[in-house]
Amino acid sequence: MSGATVGCCIIWSMPTDTNTITPKSIFKRMIPAFLLAFLVLIVIGFLGDLRMITETIRDFKWSIFPAVILFTLFNYGVRFVKWHYYLGQIGISDFSIGRSLRLFIAGFPLAMTPGKAGEVLKGVWLNQQTDIPIARGISVVLAERISDGVAVLLLSTLGVIIYPQYWPVFLFVLLLLLGIIVVSQIRPLAEWLLNYSTRIPIVRRFSDGLRQFYEGSFALFRPGVTLVAVGMGMLSWLGEGIGFYIILINLGIPAGRESLATAVFILSFSTIVGAISALPGGLFAAEASIAGMLAVVIGMSTSQASVAALLIRLATLWFGVSLGLIVWLFSLEYFGFKKPKGVTNEI
Repeated sequence: MSGATVGCCIIWSMPTDTNTITPKSIFKRMIPAFLLAFLVLIVIGFLGDLRMITETIRDFKWSIFPAVILFTLFNYGVRFVKWHYYLGQIGISDFSIGRSLRLFIAGFPLAMTPGKAGEVLKGVWLNQQTDIPIARGISVVLAERISDGVAVLLLSTLGVIIYPQYWPVFLFVLLLLLGIIVVSQIRPLAEWLLNYSTRIPIVRRFSDGLRQFYEGSFALFRPGVTLVAVGMGMLSWLGEGIGFYIILINLGIPAGRESLATAVFILSFSTIVGAISALPGGLFAAEASIAGMLAVVIGMSTSQASVAALLIRLATLWFGVSLGLIVWLFSLEYFGFKKPKGVTNEI
């Protein structure tokens, strides 16, 4: 899928009227995710020995869990620095760090929509607060996803070398992401595609938005910016990998460099699997990948692997969603309860 196609998909799912964004519409998109999460718990319980899973959770050394959360917060902190850096690259220079941080965290629950399509709302929120065109704000969302994808792929390189059966997925995703970055930087090709899009009736209505989206993407995928973003992405996701390592050694895996490298590889590769699945929050796909790889690569029992998957997702996905929902309580203007100054519906 080319960069232009990805852009079209995102613009297509973008609301053109901010007044249609209500708590009801957002929660309606998230309901399937919470139902799926409940189903994941049931499936994991059946796959493992429910009694053993319960005992493992009960006997887990919960005093170390705050350390896992701290590494998750480290991940979020570095990713926020990247987010704010991206905003500067698309011309947002007078956005305070506090407002930027609030919007960044408020975006966490939006990952619980199918294909993370709900994250287009971050572009709408940026538009409400800065007047920047919605499509240009959405280009930041795409750049975040792609730079994170390249980062976790690079973190999983060592593991893929050791376990060559994972090469097909690794190469497919890497070439796809690099292809989007390269195509975005070939301006004559992009200009031709944008001009051609005006001749297609079904796409014509999005042509202005696509141009704004492309201009944002062009700035964000410049070589220097991409290197900085991917470097920050590797650092941030390494933090979550260390948190996963802490969980594993407290489930009986021997401590050491090899176990740390394996933990980072499994979590990184499972993050890719979850993203490819397009399921809300990568639910089931990520948990199944983590548990399955722990059983195959490390030789953990099904019950222990299931517990490890549940704990790391609790410390990452569900912790992030909870933070975002708390921010929502103090950001009612995002959902139309208070109309912010300078709102524009320009795409």
